[in-house]
This record gives sequence, structure tokens and C-alpha cells, in this order.
Amino acid sequence: MTRRYYLTTAIDYANGEPHLGHAFEKVGADCIARYHRLLGEQVHFLIGMDEHGQTVAQKAEERGLTPQQQVDDIAPRFQAMWARLAISYDQFIRTATPAHHAGVIALLERIFARHPDDFYEHSYEGWYCVGCESFKQAAEIVDGHCVLHPTRTLERTQERNWFFRLSHYRDFLLDWHRTHPEFLQPETRRNEILALLEQGLEDISASRARFAWGVPFPRPLSNGERQTTYVWFDALPNYLTATGFPTPGWETRWPAQLHVIGKDITRFHAVIWPAMLRAADLPLPERVWAHGFVMFRGEKFSKSAGVRLDLDDAIERFGPDAFRYFLLREIPFDADGNFTWERFEARYTAELADGYGNLVSRVLSMVSRYADGIVPEGTGTTELDAAATEALEAYRAAMDGELLHEGAAAAFRLVTRANAFVEERAPWKLAKTGDTAALHETLAALAEAVARVTALLSPFIPAKTEAVWRALGLDGTVTDITLERVARPGTAGRRVTKPAPLFPKPQTAS
Repeated sequence: MTRRYYLTTAIDYANGEPHLGHAFEKVGADCIARYHRLLGEQVHFLIGMDEHGQTVAQKAEERGLTPQQQVDDIAPRFQAMWARLAISYDQFIRTATPAHHAGVIALLERIFARHPDDFYEHSYEGWYCVGCESFKQAAEIVDGHCVLHPTRTLERTQERNWFFRLSHYRDFLLDWHRTHPEFLQPETRRNEILALLEQGLEDISASRARFAWGVPFPRPLSNGERQTTYVWFDALPNYLTATGFPTPGWETRWPAQLHVIGKDITRFHAVIWPAMLRAADLPLPERVWAHGFVMFRGEKFSKSAGVRLDLDDAIERFGPDAFRYFLLREIPFDADGNFTWERFEARYTAELADGYGNLVSRVLSMVSRYADGIVPEGTGTTELDAAATEALEAYRAAMDGELLHEGAAAAFRLVTRANAFVEERAPWKLAKTGDTAALHETLAALAEAVARVTALLSPFIPAKTEAVWRALGLDGTVTDITLERVARPGTAGRRVTKPAPLFPKPQTAS
């Protein structure tokens, strides 16, 4: 039976344009989705928009729009960007939809029904960060500002709300994280959450007063006041409502196998979300992966501080595939990393133009020149077969652990070895001396190596690898194959064509 794999990313706030941080997460998750398709799994890849909350309403007001007009304007811009970057999502959820509203209300009512004491009324006063859409504790405030949004002014807020008894789930969460070390990764994030839990948990607001843009909270306060569901109790359930919850059949997809998120929202996904699901007597997701931040020359992106990068400019520099490859090769998926134009051009030139692009061009040209365009039958194994086996093992280990930068490096080692093999075997010399057997063995080994590395690189550079797959004359598309075929791609007897240059070298230095 084919294993299903339900993969999600954080949904993006509808208060601005897509930026590099959004792109890093979506490209990374897309790479994971494509890898699991290579494994032969039935992938359902969910992304979408977080359309409620005070930040969205404020942005709409600044633009002279209603909140609904704001989100209807922003969502297509994100979808256009993800199409440009070949994000192969299966579902795009928007929280400002009736189906999502119904699912959130059903989840809250389920908690009321199963654990009625988990929600209670409480008056609360605290510092609220609109950027985080959450109240901040003392440890999260520096010089009167939120550590994650230092340019925003914290709001002193006092309200009587519905509260969720998060403190009740502290022991459960501690035990869960200790006995399920795979649940939250990488290890640094898990250690942070364990430390947080060991300090104890405070109950949290589940509704907001004087604010209408969101999901109506299903129960009024004792004085009859109707409130709006707190945005995180609205946003987190998108992973569940996307399955169709509570309509029949939702159980076939839940729980999710992996949530891919940024490290700044780890607490919501590793503490609040599991507690909500536990309160509703629902299964927890299998894993949460919290990636780091992309910096620009060591600085965090900030409009107010003038640290910014135009996403369109970055993609246009060398094309969408090159941009995808650079992000995932250069930025560790388990830590923070840097984007610089110099590193972008260096990676592009050395690895894509002079590495993979050059290998493909040389091999296909030599098959055309020395074998009439038909890949010869190999007469045995070569050093490239051993290199391919080693690369595949390292690739699978890295990709299974969401270490995408290491997966790309493993694939590229095979590129390097194949280019060296060309120089060692020198097919042009074999053709000149008439050693046809050795020539055919060399060309066959090289064609197989190109097919193998093309399959391994397909989650990173899907468009360019598809062009190479077609140029090799192989059946179907590169997205149709599984890793089982990588061992023997079957290039022998295939008629090759030469594609346009995959990665033209930049004309001038940036």
C-alpha cells in the first residue's frame, strides 16, 4: 500500500508581499515534497494564507480597503510567486473562507464537549505585539519592544476573554517531547521547547474583544458578549480544516506527517497546537521542522533598518531554478544562513554552469559525436557506479532528515566525480585511437551518471532537470520516477538531443 505523506508549511500573513523568508520556506518544503514523491509516496502538499488578525485589518485600513479586499488582493500575488518558483503544492488554503471558519468552530466545540473546563473566562492585562499577534512575556521584551519586532510599539491591552487552560497540558507536553524526540527538530529547537516547558506554562487567551476580522468564537461570555477567535486558534487549525474537518473523510489524511515552519513560531506549533489537539482528543502531527532565518550579509531583513532584498530581482538574476538551488545549497535548513550576491554568483558559476550544466553538455555532445546520438550499451561497471551508490546513500540520509543543503551537496559530489571521469577516460582520445569498446563503456557510464544526478537534483531544480530528462530520451518525466530507478535509469539505446545551454555564464561580475 502506498504510504501517504501530508506536508504543510506555515500559512503566510496577508499583510504584505511575498519576501525571501517566505520563498525559503516554500522552496524548502517543495523540495521535501518532491523528494517524497521520488520515494513513491502519495504526497499532499498544503500551503496558504493566514488572512485574519489585527495586522491584516491595519494594513487594509492603511490602503483604504476592507479586510476582505485586502486578502483578495494579496492571495493571488503569493500564488503567482509560487507558480514562478515551481512550488508543486496540492492545496492552497485561505482562512477567510466559510469552510475554514466551520472547521475552526467545530474544533473549538469539540474541545468544549470533551474537556469543558479547558476554556474559562478571565480578565487579562499585558503587552500585546501586533506583529506576532500574541501577548509577550517579560523574557520576550527588550527595551520595551518585542524581540522579534523591535520596530513595533507594544500595546498595553486589558480584556475579558475566553482563556485556554494551556497550563493543564504542561506535563503531557514535557512527556511527549521527551519520549518523541523526533517530533520537533532540529535538536536545538527541541531543547528550547523543553527548557520552556520545564519553566511552566501560562494559560492563554483564546478570544479577542473589540475586533471583528476573524472567526467568531462559538460561545458568548457570561455577560452575553460575542468575541472573535484569537488568531492563533484560527491559524493553527488550518492544517486540520484543510482535510475537510469535520466533514466525513477528513480522517484519511490526518495527522500530518510534517509541519515545516520558521523557528520564530516554534512555540505555537510545539506547545499550543499539540495542546489544542490533545484537548480535542485528536492525533498529533508526526513531526515539526523549524528552519532558521535567511540573513543578508549577516543582518536580519528589516525595511525600517534598510536591510532588504527584492525577491523578483533575486529570481531574475539567474532564473527560478538557480535561485531555488542557491537557497537550498547555501542556507542550512537547520540553522540561520546568509544570502549575498557574491555567493549567489559563485555557486551559480561553479556548480550549475561549470558543474552540472557543463557535464550535461559534454556528455550529450560526445554521445552525438561518437555514437550517432544513441547511448551505447555498457559492458560492465565503472568507478562511476560506485560513486553513484555512495552519493545516493548520502543523499537519502540527508533528505530523510530534512538536511536539504547536505542532500544537494551529496548530489553535487556525483557531478564532480562524473566531470573528473570525463577527463580520466578522455573519450576523444578513445575515439581517435579506435578503442570502440572502451569508448562505448565510457559514454554509457556517463549517460547513466547524468540521468542519476538529474533525478537527485530534480527536487532542487525541477525545470532544468526536466529538460535534461527529455534530452536523454527517457520515458515520462523526471517527476514520474522513483529512487528505485536511479540505480539503473536505463539510458542505453536512447536517442539523445542537446538542450539549450542550461546555465549560461554571467557576462559580467555582479
